Amino acid sequence: MTIFIIGFFFISIFGTLLHFLYDISSHNKIVGVFSSVNESVWEHIKLALTPTFIYSLIDGYFYGAYDNYFFAKLISILSIIIVMPILFYGTKLFLKKHITIINILIFFITVFISELSMYLILFSNPVSYLLKYISLIFLFILFGSYLLLTLFPIESIIFKDPITNKYGYDGHRFIKRIFGIKTF
Repeated sequence: MTIFIIGFFFISIFGTLLHFLYDISSHNKIVGVFSSVNESVWEHIKLALTPTFIYSLIDGYFYGAYDNYFFAKLISILSIIIVMPILFYGTKLFLKKHITIINILIFFITVFISELSMYLILFSNPVSYLLKYISLIFLFILFGSYLLLTLFPIESIIFKDPITNKYGYDGHRFIKRIFGIKTF
């Protein structure tokens, strides 16, 4: 249970900080690969994926030898990619608008589901040898796709910034600060 709790807090805190890192770094493109560069759903998925990939170095050290580790990590990452858009677009369908506190809750619920699925699968009955290695291959494919989709976003609603109607780095809103007040 400790891995679940630590993972949830690590991913939640680190992901929240990543929301602001691109601006703090003066729009460094390398930082933008791993942090949010606009307000699209994809960029919010990255806020959970980046710390999940990093946390894999930690939980992999302790649990990587478990039969289900790679399968559990794959399901954990896929749950982020699937759950966040479903919750986001589902709430938008019912509420007809974006509400910041709801979007923040969606992030935390997604991280919770991701880490809970990791924990439950990790300690369940062992998966087959073949599934273990197929999962590892898919993890590498997902990580590579994660990097490429940030650099070359697809013209799809999930990658489109709802504020600027642009994609990727082009979708970033430039925020000026005048006397401590944000202006767009």
